[in-house]
Amino acid sequence: VRRFNVPGFIENDPISIPRSFTQKEDIEISGFLTALIAWGQRPVILRNARALMDQMDEAPHAFILHHTAVERRRFSTFCHRTFNGTDAVFFIRALQHLYRTENGLEGAFTDAYRQQGDLGPAISMVRSKFIGLRCPARTHKHFADPLRNAAAKRINMYLRWMVRQDPSGVDFGLWKGIPASALYCPLDLHSGKTARQLGLLGRKQDDWKAVQELTENLRILSPEDPVRYDFALYGWGLQERYGTI
Repeated sequence: VRRFNVPGFIENDPISIPRSFTQKEDIEISGFLTALIAWGQRPVILRNARALMDQMDEAPHAFILHHTAVERRRFSTFCHRTFNGTDAVFFIRALQHLYRTENGLEGAFTDAYRQQGDLGPAISMVRSKFIGLRCPARTHKHFADPLRNAAAKRINMYLRWMVRQDPSGVDFGLWKGIPASALYCPLDLHSGKTARQLGLLGRKQDDWKAVQELTENLRILSPEDPVRYDFALYGWGLQERYGTI
């Protein structure tokens, strides 16, 4: 943790996109959109996430609140792997609804957590809120559902950014209604491999059951802050595979 959970890791990580903003709403909106496309090569993730911010005139909150349907069309040509313009336009529209009619992303996730008492079903509850806004069928896959045993790596990563109070200055800790102890550890190929090598994870599949198993073991080590090990698990696995991070 001392080696990997440090500000120096930020530059080449998707968290660098929301780190370029100072206003709370700009951070949480840019972070959410970045997390949605955070798979594949990190330079490509950063380039495409930055393109989204450029299209919002580097003011994501103001754009989300005030953009018109015509202005929303500028995202119709966006593409990041299987996340295309249809997906981008939907999430831009859905975020506008969320920030105009409810208490934005923080309100949606915090209310769901208070109702469910667990972030797994809470994520599913927020997903249902998005899906209910006339979501195209092809877009459903871009918001993972733990109740369908999806690992939900990107949403868990996003929640880590927003919730966790980080003395090292990596995560933001902006949302106060969800405790860090409730977070689930993001799980992907790299962190999963490291976790299995360390005996923290026995399940072979990278699914929600594996996320639960890993997080429960991390809670033994740090009950109040189990996801403090996320960067360490991910960074070590990435370094082992490629020799550098």
